[in-house]
Amino acid sequence: MTMRVRAGALAAALVLLAGAAVGCGADSDGDDAPGSQGKNGSAPASSPAGETGGETDGKTDGEADEDAAGEALPAALTGQKLAWKRCAAPVKAYGSYAERPGKQWQCATLRAPLDYREPSGETIGIALVRARAQDSAGRIGSLLFNFGGPGGSGVAALPGGGDQFKTLHSRYDLVSFDPRGVAESSAVVCRDSEQTEAAHQMDHSPDTAAEEKAFLKTSAAFGAGCAERSGTVLPHVGTANTARDMDLIRQVLGDDKLHYLGFSYGTELGAVYAHLFPAKVGRLVLDAVVDPTADFAGGARNQALGFQRALENYFKSRDIGAEDGTDRVVRLLKKTDGEPLPTDSDRELTETLALTGIIQALYSEEQWPYLTDALKEAESGEGTQLLALADSYNNRDDQGEYATQDHSQRAISCADSKGRPTAAEVKSRYLADFTEVSPVFGPYLAWDLAGWCADWPVPGAWDDPEVSAKGAAPILVVGTTGDSATPYEGARKMADELGDGVGVLLTNKGDTHGAYGSAECVTETIDDYLLKGEVPPSGKTCS
Repeated sequence: MTMRVRAGALAAALVLLAGAAVGCGADSDGDDAPGSQGKNGSAPASSPAGETGGETDGKTDGEADEDAAGEALPAALTGQKLAWKRCAAPVKAYGSYAERPGKQWQCATLRAPLDYREPSGETIGIALVRARAQDSAGRIGSLLFNFGGPGGSGVAALPGGGDQFKTLHSRYDLVSFDPRGVAESSAVVCRDSEQTEAAHQMDHSPDTAAEEKAFLKTSAAFGAGCAERSGTVLPHVGTANTARDMDLIRQVLGDDKLHYLGFSYGTELGAVYAHLFPAKVGRLVLDAVVDPTADFAGGARNQALGFQRALENYFKSRDIGAEDGTDRVVRLLKKTDGEPLPTDSDRELTETLALTGIIQALYSEEQWPYLTDALKEAESGEGTQLLALADSYNNRDDQGEYATQDHSQRAISCADSKGRPTAAEVKSRYLADFTEVSPVFGPYLAWDLAGWCADWPVPGAWDDPEVSAKGAAPILVVGTTGDSATPYEGARKMADELGDGVGVLLTNKGDTHGAYGSAECVTETIDDYLLKGEVPPSGKTCS
């Protein structure tokens, strides 16, 4: 029940199409609240052993050396035929808001190894969705999407935002998937909706010893619930394995190279793919970039900086000073900490939910008007609008049921990260620094360090992901200067880490999490790259 802010889907442009409350979309969440990428047909019968990833002695599945020799994937997997059919409504992702996609969308299930160290062993189903290219004569191949999270459902998000990609749809099959451990792909489940609702009433930035004890106890119980309900899949949901799934998807779809558009966490996934399979990189775009050099604590600090920057930009747009605006929000949060606000339902707006609602509205400048109305209402003593924003972020439907995206996000994040700070370390090393970075978001994100992977039953794979991709084709890296969830500095670092001649930086001057579809210059540049192979000069700026 921690507070990791989602580095998630393209909130302003895509996930809001799920029809969530007050017209705002969800992006990916931590433990209930905010807080830290040819023709269809058969493929080659095997892939190079080094590409499947082997195992070295003493390492977990997530830690397996990707360059170690290992058994090639069997032809039963690389040559499988997919049974495409009309999609059902994505209920696991969107709950009662789910609507069945139009007839152009087809769904299928791909079989992938549960454990890539045993490619002929047990398999897991990976849910896929696609819409065939509209211009079959000019078809380039498949374009694979990941909308972030981690934990976001591509099977749900792509049909909802399909109109945004109509230019790309002319020559690409649009394809997305639910990563392993997500929604229709053996979703990680850790607790029920009643337990989730109760967790929202807790203080995620504890002020007393009793609150701290309750916070850590519930955080540890979350991991225990994951192990009990999803123990089989839990050790195998890390990003490296999902990248290997992406290469299997490429082979089964019959593409020689992977063409990919990844947003937010999807940029990390795409970069890890490029590191593991540099020779298979086609045209890859990474938009709203996660800093690949940041460790567990560094990533959380980056988010505190990013959301504070977005909040100050919001207040600047309303001719309110940054310090005055920040103080205003801090006072509101302290007020709700002591006395939750009433709403138009039987639920109250707690401090945690108030912060969640504020974060939801900061993912895109288009959502700022909602924030203005919600803050005004909350300051008058009513919490209905902030609660609606928080529910949208938390994937709570109007029946009171919660989707499990936050469960998947935490499972994937903890499978990846070795970071396990204790409460004592948070108080001595991080709390003051994070609070200085952001008096609004810093305390929550600092405490999140202690709760996020508390007593997690699966060890983490890395301090930070390896994304060097020597020999890969140019990869377009898009950073937005006012991005709240993934600060712009991460894009520069990603372009550098990918390597000379690989990372191509495109800067967008704006205030949104993800630029494609929001900034015309960026959208045109990405379209030209994906459709024509035109690589812009590194350092190009759009405003």
